[in-house]
Amino acid sequence: MPMKLRIFVILLINLGWLPVTLPGRAQNENPNGGQPQSLPMVSLHVGKAQLITEVASTHEQQETGLMYRTKMADNHGMIFLLPTITTATFWMKNTLIPLSVAYIDKNGVILEIHDMKALDTSITRSDSDQVAYALETNLHWFALNGIKPGDRIEPPPSTLGQPGN
Repeated sequence: MPMKLRIFVILLINLGWLPVTLPGRAQNENPNGGQPQSLPMVSLHVGKAQLITEVASTHEQQETGLMYRTKMADNHGMIFLLPTITTATFWMKNTLIPLSVAYIDKNGVILEIHDMKALDTSITRSDSDQVAYALETNLHWFALNGIKPGDRIEPPPSTLGQPGN
């Protein structure tokens, strides 16, 4: 590959505009065989609200996320232990329910909250490059519970696993 093209491709990857697939591993069109996954659960407190969350810690668990679910109980969600502290990107491919996502720093502080439409394949990207965790809930759960950026997750998500592991 010519050097200018290689630099351009690296730039697109770093900006998150070009998806990266590991060599020898095809992107899975239907992760988890097209079925919802069931993951270990933990209770988190956000402000005065309690949230029962599934913990997605591996690449495969995160790739499937909340795909293929037709509903999610109130006060339930999924927390993602991201592999590195960086800018985070999420999408809603094969996700049948609308969600809100909170991007969280390594100390458990919510940096920003975004709403996502069901089956939307556009990317929801964090403004911050300090994202260590992401927490997905039913659409508007954060607003309905008076939760905003600056609020803290308890216990801190680091008790579930360190980002980058």
